[in-house]
Amino acid sequence: MAKVVIMDHPLIQHKIGYIRRKDTGTKDFRQTIGEIAMLICYEATRDLQLSDVKIETPICTATAKALKGKKMAIVPILRAGLGMVDGMLTLIPAAKVGHIGLYRDPETLNPVEYYCKLPADCAEREVFVVDPMLATGGSSVAAIQMLKDKGCKNIHFMCIIAAPEGIEKMKKAHPDVDMYVGALDEKLNDHGYIVPGLGDAGDRIFGTK
Repeated sequence: MAKVVIMDHPLIQHKIGYIRRKDTGTKDFRQTIGEIAMLICYEATRDLQLSDVKIETPICTATAKALKGKKMAIVPILRAGLGMVDGMLTLIPAAKVGHIGLYRDPETLNPVEYYCKLPADCAEREVFVVDPMLATGGSSVAAIQMLKDKGCKNIHFMCIIAAPEGIEKMKKAHPDVDMYVGALDEKLNDHGYIVPGLGDAGDRIFGTK
């Protein structure tokens, strides 16, 4: 069974409190989303394997640590997931970036695919699927299934805010995928929004509402 890690770092919690405020403007919201993603990425990559490598320091020959040949990919779920990419690339700049486009049907709340573009060797990479909000879980479950159908095996999921309903749906559909969550909220409301949440992350990142 995969693990679910709820972040308890004071900086993450402080920054999440800031983006929850309805009076936080688009520029600050977008910047802070990136900062939170970077901090969560730090925790999500904690278990990456290392190998010993010989190097030359200005003083002598030494043994240092390096990532053990694992190539990585970041796959945001469009469009809100884009807000998390730059923060993650700050830590893992060599990662390739794929994109999965899904939107939630307002009537059924089911995900509908409209775009998928992944690195050619995505199946060989350690893949981090990112979306700021895990609400019903429909989009995340569908995105990860798309990756599995294309041969991806080492998949992790990162979000900033999650509802218990989304966590449970993900655990049931993809029990092999680790989840890294900034904050676990109370519930979903009748419209499928997370309570207390922060509203529509995509609209707030891009200033479209």
